Amino acid sequence: MKLKLYLLQPPYFSSLTKNVLKFIIFAQKTTKMEKEYKTLKEFYPYYLTEHSNTTCRTLHFAGISIIFILLFTAIFTGNWWLCWFIPVAGYGFAWVGHFFYEKNKPATFKYPLYSFVSDFIMYFDLLLGRIPFKSRV
Repeated sequence: MKLKLYLLQPPYFSSLTKNVLKFIIFAQKTTKMEKEYKTLKEFYPYYLTEHSNTTCRTLHFAGISIIFILLFTAIFTGNWWLCWFIPVAGYGFAWVGHFFYEKNKPATFKYPLYSFVSDFIMYFDLLLGRIPFKSRV
């Protein structure tokens, strides 16, 4: 199915903007969640299946590690402007993992709170060795 992107793109849009629009449309078409999750306990196993690719898990881990580094650096040095990079580090690494390696749509779009909390649960599970970086799925 070819989408008519030219309706969304004024002539002054750059090729980068056009690629971003195509990327967003790809993300909207990739996965659909059939089940509605009512609790974090129900959601987390699903979350792990959406993070079965080793590279995706590693990128999530790297992004959250950078978040902690930025946060602690901002607190201890008083350079609060570093906090502007926290969402870029967190979502940037995660979304690269999802779109290019896992090839799915981040659960953040449908379950933002559960997904946010699950990011940190998975981070500490990986850090403490409760789950492996290399998934068995």
